[in-house]
Amino acid sequence: MRSIFILLLLCVFPGFMLSAQNKVELKFKPDGEFKIIQFTDTHVNIQKGQNLDIFEQFQKIIELEKPDLALVTGDVVAEDEWEEAYPFFVALFETEKLPWAVVFGNHDSKDSASREAIASFLETLPFCLNVANDGGATGSSNFVLPVYGKSEKAEALLYCLDSNSRSTLTPRVDGYGWFDLSQIEWYNRNSKKYTLLNDGEPLPALAYFHIPLPEYDLAWNDKSASRIGKKREPICCPDINTGMFAAMVQCGDVMGTFVGHDHYNDFVVNYYDIALAYGRASKIRNQKKPGLGSRVVVLKEGKREFDSWIREGTGKKLQECTFPGSFVENTSK
Repeated sequence: MRSIFILLLLCVFPGFMLSAQNKVELKFKPDGEFKIIQFTDTHVNIQKGQNLDIFEQFQKIIELEKPDLALVTGDVVAEDEWEEAYPFFVALFETEKLPWAVVFGNHDSKDSASREAIASFLETLPFCLNVANDGGATGSSNFVLPVYGKSEKAEALLYCLDSNSRSTLTPRVDGYGWFDLSQIEWYNRNSKKYTLLNDGEPLPALAYFHIPLPEYDLAWNDKSASRIGKKREPICCPDINTGMFAAMVQCGDVMGTFVGHDHYNDFVVNYYDIALAYGRASKIRNQKKPGLGSRVVVLKEGKREFDSWIREGTGKKLQECTFPGSFVENTSK
C-alpha cells in the first residue's frame, strides 16, 4: 500500500498548488444528513518510516463510511518533515474527492516553520478548507465551517480551534497549552453572529480541537454523568481553565466537542448537555487494543442531535450512540 501512495504522490504532488480546490461549500445531503470522520494523532514520521501504513486503513474507512468531510485533529506530523508528510494526506483526500481540514496539536509546532507558515501552506492544498488566522485570535487553526441546508442557509456549524501547544507562562505554570482569552472572544463573536442570522436561535454546532478541556476530567470523575466508551489513561488537559466550556454552555450552540491528544481514551461523556468526546487515535500501535480508527459523527439537518460511533481500520464498528438520546439519564451533567 505504501508503494501505491508513493505513486499517487508522484502524480499529485507536483501540481497540487496550482490545482487547489479548497473553497467547496459544505452541504447536507438530500436525506438531511452530513457525515464527518475524525482522524487524530497520526504522528506521521517520514524519516523513520513510521505510520505511513495508516493511509491504507484511512482509505478503507472512507470507502466504508462515504463521509462528507474529514477533520484531522492535531499531532499530524512527527518531527520536522511536514512538507514531505502532508502530500500523503493530499493524495488520499484528493483521490477520494473529500473535503478536509486540520486543527493543530501540541506536536504541530516545528523548529523548521511557524504554525502560521504551516497554516498558510494548508490553505493552498486541494480540498483543504483551512483558513489561516481567521479573525486575528491567538492560534493558527481557528475557523468556522458552516454546513448549508436545503434553504441555502447555514443549518449547522463546525468550529475548528487551535488548542495551542505548551504553557506560555513557564516556569510559573507548566504543562499543555490552553485557549487564549482572544479565542474565547472569537468564539463568542462568531456564535452570536450566526445566532442573529438564525433569528436568535443558536445553530446546532460541533467543535473540533486537539487538547481536551479541563472539563473532560471533571466530567469523567462526576459519577452522575452519562458516558459511553473507555478511559484508559490520564486525561492530559491544561492546568489553566480560561472558560471556553463555560462560553459554549452560555452560547448554547455547541452540542459536542471532539479532541485527540490522549491516544488510548475514546469515551463520550455528557456534561451540562454537551458531549465531551474523544476521537480514536489514528496511528499504528504495538498494542492490539484499541486499534487504529476514526470517530464518525452524523449531523441531522434541522435537529439538535447527532449519531456517532468508532470505525476501526479493520472495518469494525464500535460504540454506536445518539446524542442526546443515548445519554437521557442524568442529562443535567
